Amino acid sequence: MQQLQVDFSELIKNKTQITYLKGETIFKQGAFAPYIIFIVRGLVKVYLQTGFEKQINISLAKSGDFLAFSSVFGEKIHTYSAQALKDSLICMIEKESLTEVLLQNPGFALDVTSKNYRNERHLLELIRNISYKQMRGKLASALLYLSQEEYLKEDVFEFLTRQEIADFASISTESAIKFLKEFEKEEILQLDGRCIVITNR
Repeated sequence: MQQLQVDFSELIKNKTQITYLKGETIFKQGAFAPYIIFIVRGLVKVYLQTGFEKQINISLAKSGDFLAFSSVFGEKIHTYSAQALKDSLICMIEKESLTEVLLQNPGFALDVTSKNYRNERHLLELIRNISYKQMRGKLASALLYLSQEEYLKEDVFEFLTRQEIADFASISTESAIKFLKEFEKEEILQLDGRCIVITNR
């Protein structure tokens, strides 16, 4: 693992690195995708634009995660959008450079493949939730996703508005606020400003 870290450090050392401030768009759905994106440091919201001023938040990406990885396989257009939830340092990597590292480091390639598999499972679960669950269930599933240990370490709820949480559940902001209050009364969670702590899973 240490060797992989050294190899990858060399990969990103001489690449273009850009700091995106909180709220800035890193790339837009439908735009040209010339690079694979690596999050050196930060927290990013990934979403689909589904209509004018309408979107579905599909996932979060944190330090050490890749975005636009399909560019490695020839995808030329971004199929989703990404926005910085907090100030984030982003590295732009040419697909040829990353492909070379993947070919030379099977362990690293397997780790990346494993992450992509987990993302795929999450997307399938998201589709199922949106298609079949009632609004309360949609919000509950979104909260469980956002409160995974890897995201709690990032204090994700401090960076998410109620509208953004609603967009993770594909429900209205008003419904999200209503159900959050219901969950609090039922002692399923605790609310403190933006902070949400799930006490009963």
